[in-house]
Amino acid sequence: MDEGVYAELPALAIAGAVARGETSAAEVVEAALGRIARLEPALCAFREVWAGGARARAAEVDRRVAAGERLPLAGVPIGVKAGAGGPDGTPAEPVRRLLAAGCVPVGATSVPGPGTRWRTWGLGAGGRTVNPWRRDRSPGGSSAGSAVAVAAGMVPMATGADGAGSVRIPAAWCGVLGLKTTNGLLPSADRSGLTAPGVLVRCAADLAAWLECVPGVRVRGSGDGAGERAGAPVAAVWSPDLGFARSDPEVVRVARAAAERLAAAGAVRLEPPAAEAVLPDPGPAWLALRGHGGDREAAERTRAESGARLDALLGGARLLLTPATPNRPHGHDGPGGRYSTALTWTFNLSGHPAASVPAGFTGDGCPAGLQIAAARGGEALLASVVRAAEGAGLRALPPPEA
Repeated sequence: MDEGVYAELPALAIAGAVARGETSAAEVVEAALGRIARLEPALCAFREVWAGGARARAAEVDRRVAAGERLPLAGVPIGVKAGAGGPDGTPAEPVRRLLAAGCVPVGATSVPGPGTRWRTWGLGAGGRTVNPWRRDRSPGGSSAGSAVAVAAGMVPMATGADGAGSVRIPAAWCGVLGLKTTNGLLPSADRSGLTAPGVLVRCAADLAAWLECVPGVRVRGSGDGAGERAGAPVAAVWSPDLGFARSDPEVVRVARAAAERLAAAGAVRLEPPAAEAVLPDPGPAWLALRGHGGDREAAERTRAESGARLDALLGGARLLLTPATPNRPHGHDGPGGRYSTALTWTFNLSGHPAASVPAGFTGDGCPAGLQIAAARGGEALLASVVRAAEGAGLRALPPPEA
């Protein structure tokens, strides 16, 4: 398989071609490894590349397909967030389910290095992970390498874990789709209950496929190639700041324009601002619950208050729309005084699912994301609206020089 063709294919298209015998998992993996070898020196998206293990796994997938086994993601190369399992250790549950579906892990994607002050960047085997849109900027974190690998076409799908925005922030800054699931839907080793597994992909159909293969969520119309959402528009409330964040006006402008495109496409119906969308700043509570000092009893009260307000707002299949981050991608020296987590970690505290979809670009050429949050267990609704967003033109684009 040609590397350039491979880089443009969604995971479902790859799996379909392997299942029909039009290509093999072995050929797909060679294309993936070739692309990684070409782009990795500049992007540093991987901690490790598992070339030997990937080839062995691909050969196994080809044997299973030849024996008549139906694998929904046959031969799909995936990146595995470093520390989240892989072929040389005991894989985490989401990775095990992807392996069972026929995926082929090709490497461990970059995360921040030991002792890193900021979690909004990654460190690959070859050095600092860079944003594929602007290499002087951070890709976000901590699922930095996963976002870069997906954006650059190294893999069509990569795993992530989201404790404060660690999937949604890099998805927004690298211009791809990122989902944090409802806390507790999938196993997590985080005793604070703040972290939930997630995924980074380039298209809505692949998000739906991941939901069906990993948490077992059935998404209406998944895999049929439809670009629109059937049914009446979903009620949605827009907030630029959740009542506390100091959001960059240009980031707000891009995200708000994306929300209006969703409304114009008939996917959502924007409602007036709601009192429930004015939330307490989750920062002190999040830090206390993670053991960074502070009053844990007050933190639990904040968690309960945020959860109750969001339950009231998101009940009846309503959505909450915000910018994914209050800021654009910062440089590699850190975020300064504005935390990129300001608009994401609220949903880690409350446990609600949330996704970042590509919203457009700020004037400096950096991607921005639109965050969409739903009621607990609302992953199918999110996936449906993400599909509609893609139909409205809010889709991942290939970065330059990739």
